[in-house]
Amino acid sequence: MRVAVIGGGVVGLSATVALLKQGVDARCYEPGDPMGERSIGDTRIFRLAHAYPDMVQLAGQSRALFADWSEQAGTPLIDEVGTVVSGADVATWANAMATAGAAHEVVEPGSARLRLPARTFIGPALIDPAGGIIRVDRIRTFLVEAVGDHLRQTRVDAIEETGPGVRVRSGPDADTFDAVLICAGAGTSALAAGAGIEIPSALEHHLRVSFPIRPEAPTPLQCWITEPADGVLGTYQHLAAPGRWAVGGDIDPTQVTWEGGRQAAEQASLAALTAYATEHLPFVDPTPTDQVYCTHDPDLGDGLQFARQGQVLATYGENLMKFAPLLAKTLTHACLNGSTPANAGPTAE
Repeated sequence: MRVAVIGGGVVGLSATVALLKQGVDARCYEPGDPMGERSIGDTRIFRLAHAYPDMVQLAGQSRALFADWSEQAGTPLIDEVGTVVSGADVATWANAMATAGAAHEVVEPGSARLRLPARTFIGPALIDPAGGIIRVDRIRTFLVEAVGDHLRQTRVDAIEETGPGVRVRSGPDADTFDAVLICAGAGTSALAAGAGIEIPSALEHHLRVSFPIRPEAPTPLQCWITEPADGVLGTYQHLAAPGRWAVGGDIDPTQVTWEGGRQAAEQASLAALTAYATEHLPFVDPTPTDQVYCTHDPDLGDGLQFARQGQVLATYGENLMKFAPLLAKTLTHACLNGSTPANAGPTAE
């Protein structure tokens, strides 16, 4: 069987590796650097914590598969420092964790169980002890080596079913496959539309900024997700590198529109995140040291989405890094038997 995987982000590379292990002749198309767009950066947050029980359960399955990956890679791929979620809706997250049977604890600001870059915040807080820092740098190395020469660094222009298979066009070249898997991030909507699959296509600019951690900060700092409240940004925060703290947030949508351009969005985001760090993170020096840019779909939240037309399967969503090994297994199964995986999360059907 021959399968084309369109997109060399973490999901595309993961699926390619899984297909190869099943004896499939898989080819992964990526025009840029592997994991260089939505999968960019060296660290991300892993969490079991979600607002939906099915997502908590799936995250648990993915965590077990990350352990298998770590063994194959010969190095830990998740640093188990814990993840904290704070804000008014913590009860919803806690209920989802309890329904899924996942270990968790709800505490108030000031609890000795918290190791955060702030002393006070809008509480309460949910502690997810199974959470931690995804080592994207190590995953990138592991997956790129495993894919090897099955990676084609070229852009796919069109996908079309031909009867006996699916033709993939890339510039003047074309090749026919038994099945095609689209997991191309921001490019998924346009490619899927050519195959008769409708997928949300809105885009925003998104920036994550790193700041120095002060020596007096508690250690190791837990990953942290804060919900927006009373004019305070909703954020996600985690260790970016030794001594560096990454902060991303829900910037005013009018300032990060696609039409407004990347430069204006980056400037607005940098200003907002620096102001947040200055006011709310006393254990952080609010002097930006690094930033990571990517695209974001404002119409998608936590959730796993799948759509199929004939032998073309598309997958899409936000915050997919933590599900990469589970998605690899799920998508491989779907490519081999022609099924469509069930959606999960807020828009599950």
